Amino acid sequence: MVENRWFTVTKLDEKTFAISEYGHWENVHSYLLLGTKQAALIDTGLGIDNIKRITDKLTNLPVTVITTHVHWDHIGCHGEYERIYVHEAEKDWLTDGIKGLPIEQIRKDVSHGITKPVPDTFDPESYTPYTGKPTDVLADGDIIEIGSRPLVIYHTPGHSPGHICIFDAAHGYLFTGDLLYTGAPIYAFYPTTDPADLIRSFEKVSQIEDVEKVFGGHHQLGLDPSILQEARSAAHGLKERNLARHGTGIHEFKNIKVQF
Repeated sequence: MVENRWFTVTKLDEKTFAISEYGHWENVHSYLLLGTKQAALIDTGLGIDNIKRITDKLTNLPVTVITTHVHWDHIGCHGEYERIYVHEAEKDWLTDGIKGLPIEQIRKDVSHGITKPVPDTFDPESYTPYTGKPTDVLADGDIIEIGSRPLVIYHTPGHSPGHICIFDAAHGYLFTGDLLYTGAPIYAFYPTTDPADLIRSFEKVSQIEDVEKVFGGHHQLGLDPSILQEARSAAHGLKERNLARHGTGIHEFKNIKVQF
């Protein structure tokens, strides 16, 4: 593990790195995957500091950004990279702005709960999420090939309409973004979320075979694949009790919390 002033870099294996922002209350994780021809960066973090300073140190390969979903805390440094992929359902969020989330709320969320020194370039009063045209759009079942490391795209809506998970089949790593993590509630209470879609996505990822490790977008870094079966069980329980609806509150399971 390597820590600089803002980012903490954890070497997951020789070709995989987590780039974490533990100085912010959201504990955001981005992930750099090295192939033989290029690298993939899953999300670009908060944008409080420039994540490209880190990826430039870790690889000389051309970097393609794969966006798990278009929320401000995962697209903070998209503007530093030339190639950006996003699911087709959120292409307009990337070009036109995040739906249903006012800039005042975003600036409030980015500016509080900071426990590490921030760079002089960070000004929460002028903080504005990235907008721009993606290089390409993704759909369920697409495969991104970075060289001897196929990355399979799973469309997993619920937290947002175009949310995706990425399965690194060569290593057995499943990157779940904000669909699945532990340490805080998984959010599906915004107007742009869909609780029913979220639990269907829980069921979908629980069926992926040969998963060795699960890596979410926040908090605990690296989860045992048994979390997928817990998500499936949670989905079943929520459906049985007719709780997959906005306004039903926080539902707690062994390791997972979901807020509708």
